[in-house]
Amino acid sequence: MTFKPFLRRAFLCALVGSTVLAAAQPASAADRCDDLAQHLKDQIDSMRIGQTAAGTIYLAHPKAREITLGCSSKNFSNQLFAKADRKPSAAFVDLIASASAIVFTLPKDDMQRGATRCIRRMGFLHGDDVSIRYRRLDMRCTRTKTESSITISRSKDQ
Repeated sequence: MTFKPFLRRAFLCALVGSTVLAAAQPASAADRCDDLAQHLKDQIDSMRIGQTAAGTIYLAHPKAREITLGCSSKNFSNQLFAKADRKPSAAFVDLIASASAIVFTLPKDDMQRGATRCIRRMGFLHGDDVSIRYRRLDMRCTRTKTESSITISRSKDQ
């Protein structure tokens, strides 16, 4: 009978510990995404972190009209989306190459080559919506009359 309070406390501690661990697991994906956004801000000059909504972190940079970082979901592990003028400048391509090199842990030169290839394919022959695969990444470039955008993502199965 003297062990009963001891067992009760041990069971209660184990229950509280497992509840805390179970509650902390869903937040780890969001923490990784927030850490990645902070890393982007630290590595790229003039990058600012905005709001977070529905697994997307809105970023801001003077060279891009809009830039977002999509966190892990059912279909992709990470996604980087950026929007610029109809004819993207070399500075915009450099920004995208720097950001995607950090997000996807690939060399910046390779990312610049892939982003440039995707943006240059838009036009008369391939149309205004181009999708390519480069270094196990899905790149999609689209263009309207006033702006163009690039989306770089990695599938979950890769």
